[in-house]
Amino acid sequence: MPERTTVRLTEDLLNRAKRKAAAEGRTLTSLIEEGLRAVVAEKRETAKSTRVMPRVSKARGGLVGGVRLGDLQETDDIDNVRRMLRSE
Repeated sequence: MPERTTVRLTEDLLNRAKRKAAAEGRTLTSLIEEGLRAVVAEKRETAKSTRVMPRVSKARGGLVGGVRLGDLQETDDIDNVRRMLRSE
């Protein structure tokens, strides 16, 4: 069974949505539902495709040139946080 919920929209957006639903011969609920389904499906697909792995050189099996190993160590992060806290 569908659940009821309250959605707060600006008056302008609500009026435009009502006009669009009426022009298409459908309910406001169906219009909102279709939009939410599209956004939820889009986010799921985008989340999977945005994961970027660091490039690795196939020739030597190491990191690609220009990547400093020191940038990847936790100790550098801790030192940076300490410096930022001292400067406040």
